[in-house]
Amino acid sequence: MIHGGEMNVDRGKIRKLLVIKLRAVGDVVLSTAVLPNLRAAFPDATIDFLVERSCRDMIEGNDAVDNVIVFSKTGMNGARMLLDLRRARYDMVIDLLGNPRSALMTFASGARYRVGYDFRGRSYAYNVRVKPRGAEVHNVEFNLDALRRIGVPIVDTSPHVPLTGEDREFARREAEKLGLVGRCVIGINPGTNGPAKRWPAEKFAELGALLAGRLDARICVFWGPGEKPLADAIAGRIGDAAVVAPRTSLRQLGAMFERCSAVVSSDSGPMHIAAALGVPTVGIFGPVNPLLQGPYGKNARYVRKEELSCLGCNYYKSCPVGNSCMTELEAERVFGVVEELIDRCGLGKRVVR
Repeated sequence: MIHGGEMNVDRGKIRKLLVIKLRAVGDVVLSTAVLPNLRAAFPDATIDFLVERSCRDMIEGNDAVDNVIVFSKTGMNGARMLLDLRRARYDMVIDLLGNPRSALMTFASGARYRVGYDFRGRSYAYNVRVKPRGAEVHNVEFNLDALRRIGVPIVDTSPHVPLTGEDREFARREAEKLGLVGRCVIGINPGTNGPAKRWPAEKFAELGALLAGRLDARICVFWGPGEKPLADAIAGRIGDAAVVAPRTSLRQLGAMFERCSAVVSSDSGPMHIAAALGVPTVGIFGPVNPLLQGPYGKNARYVRKEELSCLGCNYYKSCPVGNSCMTELEAERVFGVVEELIDRCGLGKRVVR
């Protein structure tokens, strides 16, 4: 086993390489920061990426990736996958997830270099172990640590979402249908995967009204699976200045974000998509530490109720003290952060074309 410090890999012997990051949407987006660095270090190697189907769109089309391998937990796929990974004869496997399943996949590959984080119960799978700094650095840096461990120079730290011409044409058509062309548009994405991370609908509506009234903006409310009633309720509270976005794929969602002057979002995968596309993005945080998991990039900001002592508690699903980080966060405070970001980016007069 190889522990600690930088390890120099004979790059000429790495002809086939696999990156594993099975889920979730935001985590997969943040992991894409490793890809341009791997391509620069191994320009002639085949680079594959293993991901679950729900996150496939975040990788497929990335210029640094040769093949996207989709993992499904149904049927015999898991057993077949282990055999297929062995048969693929990878020279290097980099496990950026580090859960029991991804560790087993890495071990089963039999790769010469098996790179992964030194988590209890999983380190058996790796012969190049990375010190996990998930509680110390942003998730992007956590992912890049795996490359530093094997001596890969970091030339690019930006996550990337690969949109297509079809995605952008979809967004153009929908913007026309919704009457957004020629207007300053601010996107609102209220959904998230944990109730304790959700800013109340009435707060989003209050924010939308402030943005519409003070910035003369149109508000586009976005939604994902099971969130349409929430989007409808928020748009209804805002009034005529608001529209509800259509159903989209993840990449179509990103293309619509690109047409916004800014996006305000709960802590969620779509938040990371917007930030990765360079759209001015404000994330609303409480239970999660934004220094570790916040929107990443020069046009990204976060806002939270800074006076509270319980911030970053990691109670995603329920809060034992009334969820005050969400219920007491004022719409005026969020508005101030959005306005400052738009002004800093010089987007005060940006309109959808």
